[in-house]
Formats: sequence, structure tokens, C-alpha cells
Amino acid sequence: MKKVIFLLLLTFFTTSSFSQNETNKLKLQKDRLMLHNVAIYLRNVSQGSIDIDSAMILACKAHKLPYTLANDEGFNDGSNFPGNNLITNDYVRGAELLLPRLRTVDQIKLSLQIGSFYLFKAGAKKNDLENALLYIHKAQKLAEKSKIQKWSFQSKFLLAKYYYQAGKPHLSSTIFTQLVNAARKTKNEKILAEAIDNQGTFMPDSNKEKAVILAEALAIYKKLGNKEKEIETYMKIIPVHFWTGNTKLAKQELLTSLSLQKKIGFLYTQYTETTIAHIELFENNYKNALYYALESVSSMEKTKDYAFADSFYIRLGNIYSTKGYYEDAIKFYLKGIEYNQKELNTGTWYKSFFGAVRSLMDSSKYIEALKYLEDNSKKYPPKNDLDNMILNQLKATCYERLAKVKEAESNYEKVDFYARKLKSIEAMKDVAECSSHMALFYIKINKPQKAKEITDRVIAITKKTNKDFNHQTLELSLFKIDSINGNYLSAIDHMKNYTRIQDSMDDISKNRDYENLKFKFETTAKEQNIKSLKQQTRLQKNELHSSRLLNTISVSSLFLLLIIIILLYNRAKIKQRNTARLQLKEKEIKLKNVKLERLVEEKEWLLKEIHHRVKNNLQTVISLLNSQSSYLKDDLAISTIKNSQNRIYAMSLIHQRLYQEDNVSMINMPDYCNELVEYLKESFNAEYIHFEVKIDAIELDISQAIALGLIINEVITNSIKYAFKDTENCIIGLSLSETSENCYRLFISDNGIGISDIVELQNSDSFGMTLINGLSNTLEGDLSIQNENGLSFELLFKKDFR
Repeated sequence: MKKVIFLLLLTFFTTSSFSQNETNKLKLQKDRLMLHNVAIYLRNVSQGSIDIDSAMILACKAHKLPYTLANDEGFNDGSNFPGNNLITNDYVRGAELLLPRLRTVDQIKLSLQIGSFYLFKAGAKKNDLENALLYIHKAQKLAEKSKIQKWSFQSKFLLAKYYYQAGKPHLSSTIFTQLVNAARKTKNEKILAEAIDNQGTFMPDSNKEKAVILAEALAIYKKLGNKEKEIETYMKIIPVHFWTGNTKLAKQELLTSLSLQKKIGFLYTQYTETTIAHIELFENNYKNALYYALESVSSMEKTKDYAFADSFYIRLGNIYSTKGYYEDAIKFYLKGIEYNQKELNTGTWYKSFFGAVRSLMDSSKYIEALKYLEDNSKKYPPKNDLDNMILNQLKATCYERLAKVKEAESNYEKVDFYARKLKSIEAMKDVAECSSHMALFYIKINKPQKAKEITDRVIAITKKTNKDFNHQTLELSLFKIDSINGNYLSAIDHMKNYTRIQDSMDDISKNRDYENLKFKFETTAKEQNIKSLKQQTRLQKNELHSSRLLNTISVSSLFLLLIIIILLYNRAKIKQRNTARLQLKEKEIKLKNVKLERLVEEKEWLLKEIHHRVKNNLQTVISLLNSQSSYLKDDLAISTIKNSQNRIYAMSLIHQRLYQEDNVSMINMPDYCNELVEYLKESFNAEYIHFEVKIDAIELDISQAIALGLIINEVITNSIKYAFKDTENCIIGLSLSETSENCYRLFISDNGIGISDIVELQNSDSFGMTLINGLSNTLEGDLSIQNENGLSFELLFKKDFR
């Protein structure tokens, strides 16, 4: 019966664990979708003034998610792997120290995670890029060693991303193309979709080919039924169509994406809804613009995602301002500014600030608008060229309306200066709009040639970006320029366009549906306030009723409680005494543990101090021997002292390492052997000899390390002194490897003249050979000497676990 219960419990917990793992993966997909959605939105709403990495950092900060989540999709499926939590907590050094201790696949994952951490930091610091490349190459080597296709692809994906971040887009594009071609040969649609997705993602939005490439990835994601990746790919395609002038297709794709988001239960739809509102406003569809703007605010409130509330309220402000409701518009702008400064203070509220200024100007409050501009721009100076251009255009317009021509022209010159600096496709609409106002001003002050230069530049921008900048100010400027120059037919066409746009706006302003929608929104807001008040009243009544009922129950239960208290009092007293005894014992145990910990720390400190002093004493002996050798003239005696010095140094090096390292009992053999070889090479001035040293990542205790060090010293010293007749093509090899678990092989060889009688050497009673044999016996190892193309020593031994 017990076995049956155990099996049932095991099945339950296994199923729960699997279910929890699947839930984590689904949550991870949703979180990644949200981060990419928010970052792409922020990148576009800032009109190129922040890069995608900075936008992603803001998105992660706003939603309290680790930044690594945004870029580790290929190698982090939600299941935990060693070291990932260290990078998540920004302790990358800890991850770097952990890396050599992991198995191969975990080393690959962690190397990719570390490389990604350095690569996608905000900005592009040389040091970070160098660190990123170091770990990407490490991951590549490990992937080749593992021969697992997935890791080979993932390391190459990250390498291509590195070249893109390092400002080498051509090299990045070449690697992505190679990966796509390789993915097609695998016949694995998931790998192919990922390869194409990466290729398209790391292309500029101004390149129409990006949308074509991503469309293929989108088709595969649809086929695979991966809705999250389908939505994410739509969000990457939409900016390409929007910024290259195909706003109709961009809107259609936004509506499709919104439908998919609702279908999978993705709640953060406000970023898509506000973008649709922006396009509808741009196309003068004010009813739809207001509908989606209100939906975005509603979604924001449902998700309580107020980090970027300013961008949703600015949309409402723009719509209200365009419709002439300036006071309402200003309220929305100020509300957005308040939210932004209270939450992340990203600086995106600057557009709300401009919106409030425009509303004051549209209300003919130019002095008030100018003062508001001056005060806020001193307190919060613009941080980029785009904001500088718009700020000066608004100032210029205020001065123009106040008939201060000189001040207006001075600010328009600044507008022209910043407009020429802006080259990104995202800023072109604002450049065209500000330039059109500037052209109209120069016509007013009788400088038509200057106005013509500006309008020509605007028309060139619209042709270059394929964006139909349909602004009545531009049409009015072109009409006046053509009228002055006598181009009457062209002037008539521009006046028709101006009248058509103006009439369209006037017709829309009379649209009853829009007014109904606005009224409905305001009524809904009031109803919600009334509903909230009623709910509070109802809650208060319920609380009062509950309070009375509670009092009745309390009085009725008081007598019963007194009886229970009396019955439990004795038991509580006994329990209290037992608890006091247990607490006393617990304190004693804790005190003993603290003392033991201190003893351990003192022991480690004393051991380190002993190693330090032993090392110093051995160095002193080496120095004394060195001083003694200067008084000797017998070569044999000098050689003997030299050999003794080398042996002492081999032991001294052990104690030096134990003093320097945290581990006071184990020696890192690769570092020790390399340092010993370098010492012998320098000691005998053997620069003509090429040392081939290959030591596996092995740690041995002090006794075994000293024995091995002395053997290595004796054999290499012997090879340096006697193995070579001349100084050409001299090679000494040293390797230490793990042949099986806890079994090691030391192999030392040279390509020298060898020895005439190997048996005589093995039976030699020379001090060096006696020492080698004695140390081999100490290690309980098997020593063999071969005389073929030079002399070689092989020692097989096991790790000592004492």
C-alpha cells in the first residue's frame, strides 16, 4: 500500500513539474513578445533618437524583466542552466568564473549568454564588443567540439549580430545569408524561420527588402502555428512599410496583428492600438483615430502599464487639438507629462510639451505659449536634433504671430540648421512640416528665392522617402511661390490641393459620429466615476453590516473562548517551558557553529601563512645557493647547485600558488606547469628550444603536485643539458592528461640524440634517476622510458583522495 501511495505522489509531482515547465515556457514567449512589442514601438515613436538596444533596456526596466530575456531566445527556452541567474543579476564576472567548471552544452549556453550580455549593452563600447567576440568564439569552438547542429547555428547567429553591432553590416549580411542557405538544406522549418527572421531583423527599416525577407519567416511561423513569433514578425515588418510610405499596408498589418494579439489573450494591445490611431490621424480619419486612441488608454489602464502613458495621452491630445478642443487637449498633454516624469522619465514627454504649446498657439495665446516654451526649455533642454528643430520652429511661429520678424527669422535659421542635420527616415515628416512653415514665413518677408530652396528640399525629401507629405502649409507655400514667379497653372493646382485638404478637414470637423464618440467617452468617464462612488458606498454598507454581525458573534463566543483559554492555559505553559529549553539548545548549537566557522577560517589563514613562509624560506635557500655558487670554480659543483636550485624552485612554486589561491590544498596544474617550464627555459637560457606544453584542466593535492613538479624538473633539465647537439629544430614536449576518471598520464619527450643503453639508464644510481624512480613510487605510478627519435618518459598514476 505504501508503494502505491509513493508511486501516485511521484506521478503527481512529475506531472506538476512538467506542467510548471510548460507554463514557464508559455510565459517566457509572452514576456518576450511584450518586450519586443514595446521596444519596437519606443524605437519608432522616438523617431530614431534612441537605438533599439536602449529601447529594449527601457522596456525591460518598465516591466521589471531581466534584459537578457530580450536577446537569448535561441539558447534559453525557459529551463534553467548554470550561470544564467548570475548574468540576470548583472554579476557577469561570477558567470565567467563558473564557465570552465560546466559540462560542454552548459558551457556553450553560458558563453552565448555572456557574449550576448556584452554585445547588446546600450551604446557600442569597444571593450564590450571585444568581450562579446571573445565569448562568441569560445562558444563556436565548443559547438564544433560538441558537433550539435543547433549550437553551431546559434554561435554563428550571434557572430553575425556582433558584426552588425560593430558597424560591419556587409560582413553581418554575408554570414546571415550563409546561415539561411545552410538552414534550407536542413529541411528543418523551425531553424529556417529563425535564420530568415534574424537576417531580416538586422537590416535597416529604410530597406524595403527587409519586409520581403521577414514575410518569408512570417509564412513559416504561420505554418508552424507559432502565434507569438507571427505577431513579433508583423511588428518588425510594419515599420518598414510605414517609414517607406506604404501606410495603407502598415495599417492593414497592424489590424491583423491586433486581431492575433486578442486571439492569444495578449493583454498589452495598447502599443498596437495607439499606432493605428497615429496612422488614422495622419490620414485625417478622426473618428477611427479617436476610437483606437481611447482603446489604447483603456488597455493601458487594464494592464496598469503606465510607464509610457505619455505616448497614449499625447495621441488623445493631438486628436482633440486637431478638432479644436484645445483646453481638453492641454489636459491630456499635461497628464502624459505628469505620468512620464513620475514613472521612468524617459524624455518622450517632450512631444506632449510641444503638443501643449501648439494648443496654446491654436488658441491664439502666443505670449503665453512663448513663455511656456522658454520656461520649460530652460528647465528641460532638448536632448536631440529633432526636438531642437521643433522647439525652434514653435518659437519662430510665436514670434511671427507677434510680428517680431527679426526674432522669428533668427529661430527659423536654427530650424534650418537642425533640419539639415536630420537624415533618418523616421524624422523626415517633421523635417518636411517644419520646413513648410519656414518657407511660408520667407514668402511673407519677401524672400521667395529662399522659400523656393526650402520647398524644393521638402519635395526632394518626399520623393526620396516615398512618403506623400500632404500638408496644406506646403501647398499654400508652393501656390504663393508659383504666383510670384508667374507659374499660374502650377499655382492653380497647388491652390486646388490646399483647398481640397482644408475642405476635407472642415468636413471631418462637422462629423457627427466623431462628436458622438467624444460624448460617449466623456459620458463613460463620468459614469465610471459615479459607478466607483456607488461601489464605495456599497462597500461601506457591507462593512457596517459585517461589523455588526462580527460584534454579535464576538459577544456570543466570549464565554466559550474563556473556557477554551482556561483549558489551554496549562498546556501553553508546558509548551512555553519546552520552547525555552529548545531555544537555549539552539543558541548553544549556533554558538558552536560560529566557533567552528572561525576555527576553519583561522586554519585556512594559518595554512596560507605557512605556505607563504615556506615559500620565502625556499627562496632564501635558492638565494644562498646562488651566492655560494659564485665562490665555486668546479663546474660539477656549480651544476649540482644549479640542479638543487631548480628542484627547490619547483617546490617553492607550489607553496606560492597555494598562498595566492583561495583553495589551500589543491594546485591548478596547467598554470603551475607552464610557469615551471618558463622558469627552466629562462634558467638555462634555452630560447632555442621549442616547448610544446599541453596540460588538461587538472587539480592535484600538494603532495602529488610536488612529486610531479620534481619529476618534470629532472627530466626537462636533463633534456636541456644533454639531448641536443646543436640549436636547430630542438623540441621538448610536456603533456598531462586524464586518461580515464581520476587516472592521469604524464608524458615528457624530446627529439634529441637519445641514449645508447636504455637499461643502463633505468638501473642508474645517479641522484636524478634515483629521485625520479623514488617519486614515481611515491605516486604509486608506472614509469616507462622509451628511446625512439629521442628520449621519452611516461608516468601513469591515479589521483590521491587522502
